[in-house]
Amino acid sequence: MRRREKFVIGSIILTLCLLAVQYVPLDTRYLAIGLFTVFTYVVSTWALADDLQMHERLTVVPFPVLYAGSVALFYFLLPDNFLNQLAILALFGIGMYALFLTSNIFSVAKGRTIQLLHAAYAISSIFGVLISLLFSNTIFSLKLPFYLNGLLVGLVHFPLIFMLLWSITLKDEINKEHVIFSLILSLILAELALILSFFPITVWYNSLFVMSFFYIGIGLMQSFIKGRLFMRTFVEYSLVAGFVGLMFLLAFPLK
Repeated sequence: MRRREKFVIGSIILTLCLLAVQYVPLDTRYLAIGLFTVFTYVVSTWALADDLQMHERLTVVPFPVLYAGSVALFYFLLPDNFLNQLAILALFGIGMYALFLTSNIFSVAKGRTIQLLHAAYAISSIFGVLISLLFSNTIFSLKLPFYLNGLLVGLVHFPLIFMLLWSITLKDEINKEHVIFSLILSLILAELALILSFFPITVWYNSLFVMSFFYIGIGLMQSFIKGRLFMRTFVEYSLVAGFVGLMFLLAFPLK
């Protein structure tokens, strides 16, 4: 079976599974989402198996899994509207197919440069920001204690950050530097989520702030790993951080 056929089949199967999860009784919905996430890992491993190496089970395969988990949790919070559900399902299927293609490019691009690699970087960055936003929104929507907000934000962002950093070098190993950088940025985001829990601002503002600093942090770290962290790059990201901080001050009075 061709790779693209496997990607299409895998995307359709996972889309139908996401639909099925929504019909599970509410008291077991989170268990169903957990099983769906595990099943996504199995399907993703099968779809990407042609060029998959052992270490890529931790650096490539989890990307579609995090995407599936973030969408499933966010989908759970949406109002029970058929058109909304249909739109989410369609976007999920298309997004899963795009992530399979992106993950496959990272898997086959080891040790050489291919033209599609730049497109894969762009797509992975977009999905990374989306996953960060959906996970953060879900966590803040649950109205958990502040320490759980920080813990969960840090936990879900660590593998996401690590995969985005690994994709810059595509080495045939787990790089210690990438792990350390991922821990540092995850800790920063966890502390940010913890602090935001004390402010009277809306869930969407909280999640947008976390996503924005995730974007800034991952951009700076990727530039550093590439050896392109010039003063101009630092200033550009600093301006973005300043703008986000200004938006926070303007949003502060909102309930």
